[in-house]
Amino acid sequence: MGATLFADGFDDAIIGMDMNGEVYRVVYGIEKMVFILMHRDSMTEEEAVEYLEYNVFSTYLGEGTPLYIYQMSSEEIKEILWQ
Repeated sequence: MGATLFADGFDDAIIGMDMNGEVYRVVYGIEKMVFILMHRDSMTEEEAVEYLEYNVFSTYLGEGTPLYIYQMSSEEIKEILWQ
């Protein structure tokens, strides 16, 4: 089994865990990560999103790489998919 990886400094943004076979991946809420950067590092929302997109979301470190998701209701998802 590969190593389960964590995003440093974002433990408060963990919303769950994914398991696919023998691979466990930590799941983070993107909104919570943005909130952490805005308050901890005094970033604007735009700066926080840009930082995450460039430095975190684009990084692949093997099968234990964390998942980053937007939490949405089924209605919000359907609205996006059916536009």
